[in-house]
Amino acid sequence: MESTLDKNLLKEFYLDYGFQTRALHAGEHVLQPGKAISHANAIYQSSTFVFQNSQEGKELFSAKKDGYIYTRLGNPTTTVFEAKMNALEGKEVKMKDPDNTRVSSVAFASGMAAISSTALALLGNGDKVIRGDSLYGCTEDLFLTTLPKYGINAISVDTSDLEMFKQVMQENPDAKMVYFETPTNPTLKVTDIEALSKFAKSVNPDIYIVVDNTFCTPYLQRPLALGADVSLHSTTKYIGGHGVLIGGIAVTHRDAIKDKLYHMVKDLGGCPSPFDTWLANLGLKTLPLRMERICSNTRVIAHFLRNHNKVEYVYYPGFEDHPHYDVARKQMKDFGGMISFEVKGGYDAAVKLLDNIHIFSLAVSLGSVDSLIQHPASMTHATVPEEIRLKTGVTDGLIRISVGIEDVEDLLAALEKALELI
Repeated sequence: MESTLDKNLLKEFYLDYGFQTRALHAGEHVLQPGKAISHANAIYQSSTFVFQNSQEGKELFSAKKDGYIYTRLGNPTTTVFEAKMNALEGKEVKMKDPDNTRVSSVAFASGMAAISSTALALLGNGDKVIRGDSLYGCTEDLFLTTLPKYGINAISVDTSDLEMFKQVMQENPDAKMVYFETPTNPTLKVTDIEALSKFAKSVNPDIYIVVDNTFCTPYLQRPLALGADVSLHSTTKYIGGHGVLIGGIAVTHRDAIKDKLYHMVKDLGGCPSPFDTWLANLGLKTLPLRMERICSNTRVIAHFLRNHNKVEYVYYPGFEDHPHYDVARKQMKDFGGMISFEVKGGYDAAVKLLDNIHIFSLAVSLGSVDSLIQHPASMTHATVPEEIRLKTGVTDGLIRISVGIEDVEDLLAALEKALELI
């Protein structure tokens, strides 16, 4: 089901206001009729919705009337969250064609539900997808083991290497989708979304460009404005921002894609709970403030690690000699809150640091207000075959940090003390 809000989403929040204003106000107070309009949006914690009469039920099921039937098919709390994401991801797209372009979102129960549902919605038996060679471990497993069961085959390429991508694209002009993360997890390679999208569509105008935008959020990067067809997020991460929810969302400016995504959540059932989308909507309100502090802290920590004698290498796209620095500077507002670094001494040294660090929580996931640290090879990328893992830079000595909003001096001191023990 689609609400009136989804069809005619507060035009002024696309065209007139800045990011922080949209983050606070887009979608708010629209679905609350009557006199009791709460300042914070209500949580419609209900599995089903009551019809005024049998005629209304018939009209809702036949899509002749907008409204809500059953939370798997749509929920007012979730609609508000989706509306806010539309406003944050889609302003630039909407400005190009304000009368005809509609930015739409479908929220899911997790980031992987959003990723897998997008793949299943847009691909079928016999289809090929060109995918980035460095992906989150579970996404890697999806392409390696699950999708092939349905006749969907993936071709791996380093999408940050535009010339290499062009070669693969020309060799596979019938590919239905290009899927990649930028920056990548965990080695932070950056793909030029605009250049890749333009070339891919010159070869195959019908190809889908799907970007996992989790690391950047709409605050730092907006793939739809750069030529992508779908921007995906694990809302568990920076969008939620406090480590208290599991969720995902797919945002698109193509109605046909939105319809296919909606069929996935309807038929496969990967819908989010109203409480989780309420939390995600709440998280969006402070997203710009959090991201500014996180990016600021990350810059300081990246340079500290780079100059430390116990550190072999630091992955961070904000270094001017990073191979993709110019691309990152062009398409991102800032360089993000993620750092990966390789310690001298391999696995034993990495474990020594992880088991003795303070303040940083030893935990997977990312994007929380507090700093997290983990070991990709044995944790998030443990399911990735060793040959692929090592080829993409996920070595036994690699450590990944998700930087939080703590006082940066305390984070530096914690890292220094842990590194001394190696």
